[in-house]
Amino acid sequence: MVETTGGGPGDGTAEVLDRPLPDGVRRRVVQIVSDGFGGLTMAELPAQLRQYARFAPNRRAKFAGNAMAAALETDTLFRQRIGEKLREAQPELAGALDSGSPPPAADPLDVAAAAYVLRPTGWVKLVTAAGEEALRADAERADEESRAELERLREELDRAREQTRGETERLRTELEAAKKEAESLHRKLRAALSDVKRGEAALRKLQAEMEAGRAEGQAQVSAAESESRRLKARLGEVEAALEASRRAAREGRSVEDMRLRLLLDTVLDAAQGLRRELALPPVSLRPADTVDAVEPGRMTPKDIAARALSEHDPAVLDQLLALPQAHLVVDGYNVTKTGYPQMPLEKQRLRLLGQLSQLAAQTGAEVTCVFDGAELAAPVLLAPPRGVRVLFSKPGVTADELIRQLVRAEPPGRPVIVASTDREVADGVARAGARPVASAMLLKRLS
Repeated sequence: MVETTGGGPGDGTAEVLDRPLPDGVRRRVVQIVSDGFGGLTMAELPAQLRQYARFAPNRRAKFAGNAMAAALETDTLFRQRIGEKLREAQPELAGALDSGSPPPAADPLDVAAAAYVLRPTGWVKLVTAAGEEALRADAERADEESRAELERLREELDRAREQTRGETERLRTELEAAKKEAESLHRKLRAALSDVKRGEAALRKLQAEMEAGRAEGQAQVSAAESESRRLKARLGEVEAALEASRRAAREGRSVEDMRLRLLLDTVLDAAQGLRRELALPPVSLRPADTVDAVEPGRMTPKDIAARALSEHDPAVLDQLLALPQAHLVVDGYNVTKTGYPQMPLEKQRLRLLGQLSQLAAQTGAEVTCVFDGAELAAPVLLAPPRGVRVLFSKPGVTADELIRQLVRAEPPGRPVIVASTDREVADGVARAGARPVASAMLLKRLS
């Protein structure tokens, strides 16, 4: 049980415990370490225990028990310091252990825990004896509890037997009464069954008559409902056809009237503009006026050619917007990504729409700005500026296709200008009768 490793006489430090420390002794050892813990400085504590220095003794024993037990076993200096604190707290017990005669009245667990910390000669025997005493006490306590439980179970068994005998007698008496009651009920039941059979026969006859009448009535109702559904369906078809024809007539007349009126306004405005532009005198043309010549003060064809505008001159856009009933359609993102692509899309839209609002106020032309709806992560909360119509393409429809739809919706003859650098858009609107201009020209005009 005890092994020695070269210690001097009277010194128990050479003794080694060859079995685990009993649980009761270990709990008392942890409590001794926890009580002496607070009397040591931070430098005197092992490194792994310094984090528990500020804990209360009970809390320290709960959370640092394993760490303190391990440090006490492996750190001889720490164990000696805890032993000094134990000698100060319990000098009588420490002295008795040093003399080899522990107090007979002391708790064996306390004696074993103190011996484990102080390590006097023979401490292993004290710890082992305490463990065996604790096991023996636990066994005796368990035996007493088992005997008490067995006695209680026997008493409960006796009571249960008495109750069972009484319950059996009561049930036997009730069974006899129930048998007599059952015989009486059987007689009454037989009489009632006879009455029931006669009633069931009469009921079956009545049910057969009711089923026949119900079947005839259901057939008549079904025929009437079928005819009513057929008439309602026919009436619904007639009403739907009538409403569709009325709607088609209203929509066709409304769209054609709008296009015709807009074209008429364009022609009238163009005629008035041409009249103002020509400023014809009220005199009639003379034959001599038809002869081609250069009069004094008039411009020659060479002078006129010198005054022609460049294709990329913003003045060309002003001339186009000055035409009667002019409609400017702007490919929004194409223009903004040409002029200021580094800005966020929201700021691009706001900057372009503000400039287009000023252009609409200056020229009086109708302005529509189209943005691609596929660029949107969420619906745009945007108040369109005055004089500018703002449109976003639907899911699955590009801004280019929406621009072509806008151009096709205009009546032939109305001046429509489309601002876009996209070659495909420019070619498409040109075939539909619109005048494409480059985004750079619009940006120069806006700036």
